[in-house]
Amino acid sequence: MTIQQLKYIVTLDAERHFARAAEACMVSQPGLTIQLKNLEEEIGIKLFDRSKVPLKPTVVGVEIINKAKKILREVDEIRDYVINEKNKLEGTVKVGVISTLSPYLVPMFINNLKASVPKVKFIIKEASTFQLMNDVETGVLDVALMATPTGNANLKEFTIFHEPFVAYLHQEHPMASEPFYEMREGDQKELLLLQDEYCYNAQLLDICELKNDKQIKEQFSYDINSIETLKNLVRAKLGFAILPQLSILNEQQNSMYKPFKEPKPVREISLVVADTFSKKLLLEKMSQAIWDSLPEELQQGFKYKKIRWNDSPYFNRASLKID
Repeated sequence: MTIQQLKYIVTLDAERHFARAAEACMVSQPGLTIQLKNLEEEIGIKLFDRSKVPLKPTVVGVEIINKAKKILREVDEIRDYVINEKNKLEGTVKVGVISTLSPYLVPMFINNLKASVPKVKFIIKEASTFQLMNDVETGVLDVALMATPTGNANLKEFTIFHEPFVAYLHQEHPMASEPFYEMREGDQKELLLLQDEYCYNAQLLDICELKNDKQIKEQFSYDINSIETLKNLVRAKLGFAILPQLSILNEQQNSMYKPFKEPKPVREISLVVADTFSKKLLLEKMSQAIWDSLPEELQQGFKYKKIRWNDSPYFNRASLKID
């Protein structure tokens, strides 16, 4: 017995005519007839007396049709409840943001978000990519704002924008006076990485065409997790860094950063939720608030190449650290 079969017998009772009932249900007349026959065979009861003109339900059929009407009303109530829940813009929402994005983007969009959904309380957590993925999948977080694609079939991704990478160079770097940065032979060994941000590091390895981090100079090992610390290491002439563009937003007059030529390497930034997450309207509001907060240069179109990370050598290594 299916909901669709119940709809058929209720409509057939209302129309008392197979052809009109089939048209009302947007199904062929033979199709409706077969479904009615299947239902009657399943329950072992004749629901309609086909010898009568117009068609008439049997005595027991009347009772079953009345119960079917009640069930269909309850189904509609469930549907209305689900729609209402999906559109509800209130309550508490736990949001995770990757650590290479949070210090720069969150202060930009938080006021827009508060104005857009004033009844929602947001709890924001900063964490690494793989911790966010794990927390969203296990329900610790509702939404994550992070680089995608994740490569996780249990997560849904809603892309908001593409953030270019820029090179951050000290004044004595051979390309410090050039308008654009291009990778030079030997630069790879000077590349500075973050300790625990695996997807970010893997993106940099992709940009620099390196197979793994073993090719980077090992005279010093920096156990750091902050982009701001990377900048200070560059200022101390201990190497160079490739940074997301939002991290140098307040340094527009600083000659230390250099853009790449088009197509620019970028990372895709998305809202990520579990595949069971239902509040689509909330995601739309969040996405719009973030987009409206972006600098104009990131809202404009430009040629880019998306840097992937989920197939990097860091993926398996990082996954082992998540309980």
